[in-house]
Amino acid sequence: MSNFYDNATGKGWLRRHEGVAAFTITKVAAILRVATLVIIFFSWLVKKLIIKTKPSLPQPPGPIGLPILGHLLFIKPDFLQYVTKQSQIHGPIIKLRLGRKVYIIISSPSIAKQILKDHDAIFANRDVPVAAIKGTFGGLDIVWRSNGPELRKLRKLVVSEIMSNKGLDACYEFRRREIRHMVKNIHGKIGSPINLSEQIFLTMFNVTVNMLLGGSLNGVESNLGLEFKDRFEEFLRLMVEPNVSDIFPVLRPFDLQGIESKAKKHISWFYEFFESVIEQRTKLEEGPKMADSKDFLQQLLELNQTGDVKTSLSMKEINAMLLDMVIGGTDTTFVTMEWAMTELLRHPNKLRKVIEELDAIIGDQNVVEESSLPRLLYLDAVVKETLRIHPPAPLLVPHMSSETTIIADYTIPKNSCIFFNVWAIQRDVEFWENPLRFEPERFLKDTEKRNYTGNSFHFFPFGSGRRICVGIPLAEKIVMQILATLLHCFDWELPDGRQPNVNEKLRFVLMKAEPLVVVPVARLSNSIQYQ
Repeated sequence: MSNFYDNATGKGWLRRHEGVAAFTITKVAAILRVATLVIIFFSWLVKKLIIKTKPSLPQPPGPIGLPILGHLLFIKPDFLQYVTKQSQIHGPIIKLRLGRKVYIIISSPSIAKQILKDHDAIFANRDVPVAAIKGTFGGLDIVWRSNGPELRKLRKLVVSEIMSNKGLDACYEFRRREIRHMVKNIHGKIGSPINLSEQIFLTMFNVTVNMLLGGSLNGVESNLGLEFKDRFEEFLRLMVEPNVSDIFPVLRPFDLQGIESKAKKHISWFYEFFESVIEQRTKLEEGPKMADSKDFLQQLLELNQTGDVKTSLSMKEINAMLLDMVIGGTDTTFVTMEWAMTELLRHPNKLRKVIEELDAIIGDQNVVEESSLPRLLYLDAVVKETLRIHPPAPLLVPHMSSETTIIADYTIPKNSCIFFNVWAIQRDVEFWENPLRFEPERFLKDTEKRNYTGNSFHFFPFGSGRRICVGIPLAEKIVMQILATLLHCFDWELPDGRQPNVNEKLRFVLMKAEPLVVVPVARLSNSIQYQ
């Protein structure tokens, strides 16, 4: 009976076939594995022999680096000279690796054009160093903000409201007043050696602060100037100092070099100052201003109060913008004037041409006014030639790629940091005749091609594309007026007849290694012009 039951229910069949079933399952699994391997092999074979896909292009060449560290230990203190030398060895587009970061250095106008014009949107982001993150509320300013609608809004507001002819005209009296104060101060030191570098910086600082804040400091800005100079030079140094937190982002929380904490300390000082001025201004029914004058802070606060999302600014954005303007409006313009005066003193024949132009257009009985600047063509050429040989930001502010892209038949990986060596491009013998000679005359020809618009990739000291400097209109006016005033009012002698030093040092901007010390001599007959 039990045998019948077993057969009827199938249990006996199961027992008899358990071994067979287990063997069959193992066999099927083995067959599936073999089939999978065969499919993978034939897929590879088809891809390799039939489809013949094009291999990916290599990344740019460069010097051999170390595992993990890359080229970190090989970079010399003078980064500009180091990357220029490596480009001469390896070509106009090279790659360096510092830890996890990939750096691409461009030393060719045609390759710069591919990035800044043909693929501008892809390369319009920034690789923000830790020090800059602390200094701009996470990148809320124009310089470091990521590309996108908010950046476009901010740039549009600055260009249309602040850097427009109307906006610049509204604060002209602030600029004029500080320049006349500079003349009076220098006139009091006639015949004695003065540190002209320091004098130009303080004048530029006072001009910038008065334009921004409308004289709200009640004269104390002269006492703040040198402290500002020391603090933001240290801040700029922290931004360009190799930082393990930037090179190995995983170490950022530890701030091993203390750069983040130092940057935060300096930045807090700036923002406390700005906030105290803003608080003072908002308590007043109407900001202090001169007749027919409106300072930048007043314009920024008006934008904060519009209530329109498309045109308004937050208070954090205003603070970040003020820092941008103080640093950008002071440091880059200051070094340009310092280099221009240095080159003119080294080339008396060029200086003589500037003086002759000033005497013909301004005259002995007048002072330099902004309305006369468009007629000073040779002085304009001097400024451009200075910017060609001594670009204030010789590698520009670095761009960052938002996706992997092919440039000049090389693969540029996503998130690469891109430097443009305008210092080398603007000194390249292939594009400039006698490139190391100071020849302003070269800018009296082809003036349409050699302007500041960034359309010529042989000369773009302020950048190009959607990240071009927004402060160009203001920089042009201030640099021209201060230089014209210094050269119109005074003759300049060098102590002991020594030639000025032309050694450079890179602190984010390309500064003179030694300050320019000169002796001023009055050259105008009317003493009223020094008041």
